Amino acid sequence: MMDKKTLLENGLLEQYLLGELNVNECELIEQLLASDTEIKAHFDQLEQDFETIGLENAITPPALVKTQLIKNITAPTNETKVVDLKANNSSKIYLGIAASIAALLLVGSFWMYNQLNDVKQQLQTVESEKIELNSTIENLNKQLKDKTTLYAVIAHPETDKYILNGNDLSPKAKVIGYINHDTKSVVINTERLPDLDNEHDYQMWADVEGEMINMGVISKNQNLMAMNYIDHAESLNITIEPSGGNNHPTVEKLVTNVYLK
Repeated sequence: MMDKKTLLENGLLEQYLLGELNVNECELIEQLLASDTEIKAHFDQLEQDFETIGLENAITPPALVKTQLIKNITAPTNETKVVDLKANNSSKIYLGIAASIAALLLVGSFWMYNQLNDVKQQLQTVESEKIELNSTIENLNKQLKDKTTLYAVIAHPETDKYILNGNDLSPKAKVIGYINHDTKSVVINTERLPDLDNEHDYQMWADVEGEMINMGVISKNQNLMAMNYIDHAESLNITIEPSGGNNHPTVEKLVTNVYLK
C-alpha cells in the first residue's frame, strides 16, 4: 500500500518521471495523482522543474542538423524529402544526454537537500548540547563558589561553633552552628537532622530580647547551608513548621536550641 508520506519522502515521484518504476508502482502513483490534489500539484511543479532544468542545460545541436532541416523545408515539393538519419540520430543522442544531465541534477539536488536538513539537525543538537553544558558549568561554578564561601566562614578564626542537640521531641537531632559576628555570617550543618515529610520543614529562629526572628527555612537538599544573620541574637532555635515556613514559630514544635555566648 502506497500512501502520500511514502510517495513524497522516498522520491517516488521523481523516479516515476524518470521512468524507473515498474508497472504496478506506476499504476499506484497514477491513482494517487488522480485522487489527491496536493500530490497532483506537487507532481505538476516537479514536472515543470524537470523541464526548466532540461532547458537550462540543453546542448545546442550541431549546425548540420539546422542546415539539413532548412534544406528539407525549402526543397521543391516535387522532390522527395530526404532526412539525414545520421543527423537525426545525433540530435536524439544530444537530447538524451541533456535529459540525463537534467535527471542527475534533480536527483543531486534532492540528495543535497536531505543532506542539508541532516546537517541542520546536527547543528541544532550540538547547539542544544552546548547550551546544556554551559548551564551545567555555570551551576557547578556557583556551587563551588557557595561551598567556598561556607567553608571560609567555618575556617575563619573569629567564627564560634555551637552544638544544637535534640530534645525529647527529636532526641536524635543534632545541628552544628557556626556564627561569625565580624562577617555577620551563620552557617549550619544539618547532616544529623532527622528527615521530615513533604508537608513540614525545619525553620531556624533567633531570639532577640524575647522576640523570635526568622533566620530562614532549612533546606532538605543541603547538609551545609547559610542562614540569615540576626544582630544581638541571644539563642538559636529550630522548630518544625508547615512546608515553606511560618511567620511565627510553633513553640510546641521546638526540637533543638542553644544559647549564644
